[in-house]
Amino acid sequence: MTVTPASYDFEGIRKAAGRWRSSGMTIVFTNGCFDLIHPGHVRYLGQARALGDLLVVGLNTDESVRALKGVHRPILNLAERTEVLLALRCVDAVVPFAEPTPLELIREVRPHVLVKGGDWPVERIVGREVVQADGGRVISLPFLEGASTTEIIQRIRGTKP
Repeated sequence: MTVTPASYDFEGIRKAAGRWRSSGMTIVFTNGCFDLIHPGHVRYLGQARALGDLLVVGLNTDESVRALKGVHRPILNLAERTEVLLALRCVDAVVPFAEPTPLELIREVRPHVLVKGGDWPVERIVGREVVQADGGRVISLPFLEGASTTEIIQRIRGTKP
């Protein structure tokens, strides 16, 4: 089955994920703000995608990024962040979510593999219980030190050496 990279809402991703699962594809899921895509993001997303047949990215809405990161974020709005993510060869689907956590989205997607970066220990990854109860795996990938949007912003502003 060929998957054309696209943005979905909750209903759309539930239906698409059902088709992918029925065709035997392994669905990998991750989530984040992905504001100012940098090499750490690119490596992480590529590693996540390598764990299955397709990668679904839950993307925080602008409002939820502000709640997490502060009033001056995101730098790129939701449409821009979605476009950049979908331009990456490793990303197959992007689904915006406004909730404080991606738990409801994970319940809709029912991924075979749930992935977060190494700054998240497996036992703290939201949705772990849902994925494991469904027989899936939960993985914390190595974190690339020195690669963060916050650090890039600090360098631009001249507030980080």
